[in-house]
Amino acid sequence: MDQIFSVDEARALMPEIHERAAEFVARRADLTELSAALSEGASSPKGGLAEMKALQAWLSEALAWFPAHGIQVKGAAPLLIDFPSVLDGESVLLCWIEGEPELAWYHRADLGFAARRRLPD
Repeated sequence: MDQIFSVDEARALMPEIHERAAEFVARRADLTELSAALSEGASSPKGGLAEMKALQAWLSEALAWFPAHGIQVKGAAPLLIDFPSVLDGESVLLCWIEGEPELAWYHRADLGFAARRRLPD
């Protein structure tokens, strides 16, 4: 069974999520640059094939942290996560995407990102 978060519980995790997201975004960019250089046969200050594999492994492990804490990963580029929750008796997902300063959005569990609404005050 999925963990259910209150808005306060999810928001309490946001400082750690921001920290993890910042590192994830930086390493994702490194991997993208390195992969592009290697596919073009060029050298890269980011390294070679071994470094590319290490970055891929790190990113995979970094993403695994979220479901291990009951948080759903919906996308990696951009990083998009959902916290299962209940608002007014309805199953919803509290939704955060990289770059947002706070957890301020939700959508019905059955409708997805396109149905995002601002959390009530």
